[in-house]
Amino acid sequence: MDDLGDVAWPPEPIRTARLVLREPEARDRAAFIDLYASAEVTMYVGGPQPRAELERAIPEVPRRWPGNFVVDLDGTMIGQILLRRATGHRSPAAVGKADLGYLFLPQAWGFGYAAEACTAALDWLAGALPGEPVVLTTQSANVASMRLAEKLGFVEVERFEAWDAEQWLGMRSPVTPSR
Repeated sequence: MDDLGDVAWPPEPIRTARLVLREPEARDRAAFIDLYASAEVTMYVGGPQPRAELERAIPEVPRRWPGNFVVDLDGTMIGQILLRRATGHRSPAAVGKADLGYLFLPQAWGFGYAAEACTAALDWLAGALPGEPVVLTTQSANVASMRLAEKLGFVEVERFEAWDAEQWLGMRSPVTPSR
C-alpha cells in the first residue's frame, strides 16, 4: 500500500456527532499496542502480534502518514481508520484504488462508531480526491465487517482466496454531485 498521493495532510480534525478523526499522538501509543495485540481485533487480519514486540516497535509518537486516522471518543483512542492506495493487492480489481481499512477496540464495538468514523473518512476522501473509487477487503467470515461494508455502500466485486481464507472485495463508486 502506498500513500494517497497529492492530498493536503494533515487535515483539520474531522468531527462527527460523537467522534474526532485525527492524526496519531503520543497519548495513543498504549491504545495502538492494545489494538494490534488483541486476538479479538486481529482475528480476521492475521492474528495478534506479541505485546513485547509491539512495545519495542511502536515509537513514542505512533507513525503518521496521509490517510492514517485515530478515532477518538472523548479524548481517548477507540480505533483506527486507514485510507491507502492499494498497490500490491491480491486482487487486480483493487490495484490502484483507494483502500479503506479499520480496526476498533472491543469495548467500542456495537455502538455504531465504526460506521460513523468510516463515513466521515470516506466523506473526507471524496473532498480530497473527488471521483475516487474506494475498495474494502474483508474475510467473508467476518460478518460484522461485511454488514458495515454494505451499510457504507460497498458492493461485492469478487471473492478470492488469500491468507488461507475466503476474502470479500467490495467497491464503493464515487458519489456524483447532483446538478
